[in-house]
Amino acid sequence: MATTRSRSPGCAKTEPFKLKRRQTSHANRAHHWWTWRLFGLLFLLALSTGAQAKPTLIWLLRDLPPLTIFEGPKKGQGVIDQLMPQLIAGMPQYEHKLMRVNRARGLQMLHENPFACDPALLWNKERAQWVAYSIPAIRAVSNGLVVRQQDRAVLAPYLVDGEVDLSALLGATERKIGVVAERSYGEFIDTLLHEAPSGALTAHYGNDALTNLLSMQRLGRLQVVLGYWPEIRYQAKQAQINEDELEFYPIQGNGRYLSGYVGCSDTTQGRQAISEINQLLRTLPHEHLNQLYAAWLDPDRREDYLQEARAFFEHQAAH
Repeated sequence: MATTRSRSPGCAKTEPFKLKRRQTSHANRAHHWWTWRLFGLLFLLALSTGAQAKPTLIWLLRDLPPLTIFEGPKKGQGVIDQLMPQLIAGMPQYEHKLMRVNRARGLQMLHENPFACDPALLWNKERAQWVAYSIPAIRAVSNGLVVRQQDRAVLAPYLVDGEVDLSALLGATERKIGVVAERSYGEFIDTLLHEAPSGALTAHYGNDALTNLLSMQRLGRLQVVLGYWPEIRYQAKQAQINEDELEFYPIQGNGRYLSGYVGCSDTTQGRQAISEINQLLRTLPHEHLNQLYAAWLDPDRREDYLQEARAFFEHQAAH
């Protein structure tokens, strides 16, 4: 008679126990896999969020030779064109966006945008109420008046030692002066323009405002244009106007040179950026920028400009 072996109760539970342990192990591995995957996704999200969290600083650039040049053979070779990469490299905490604007649009952006900067502004009292200004960034030749050689007699009654009495000229309302709308020409000239009689000025808007004024002058529809001589020479050449046809006159009481500044929105972000820009401007070598600007001047003016600009920035660095 065959003997039947009976399995003990403990043996009966062995296989189900092993199966349960294997199932638990698989579940743990799956849980860890999903945990690490979730961690990885969160890490990538954090990196992405961190990158997006950089504030965007909008730089407002105008076509303003010899500071910024948008088109032509000297495109990108302006003084501010060369300064911008240094400012951007020195401020890696921001995303930098370059925006081309005309003067009116640039002022509107500074007024309305919480974080915008213009690297080529003149200081004036009115704007200082809503623009945060840096220390001087560049030195430039002051504005003056340009007439065609054949129209020099127009300014003769207003000349004092070779300089124009602008206040007296503005008072003679039969002589309109061409200006770029909403541009600052420096505190001294801005005050005179603000006090000018109605109808004394012909203002042009848009990206080609100065070119349009020079074209009006060539056609005899306008005799006197206010502006920077280096810019006028450049724009005249672009418009195929021979600079020998033009004569430049400084303005009495205006001084030979003026400072250009970086101006930002007068907000918490804008003022913080100006503080950081000031630190950069105190350490950047100005001599290279001075040489770039001097190359745009008449040979007899270059050495005087370089000496003045060098002394100016040495004094600024010492204070």
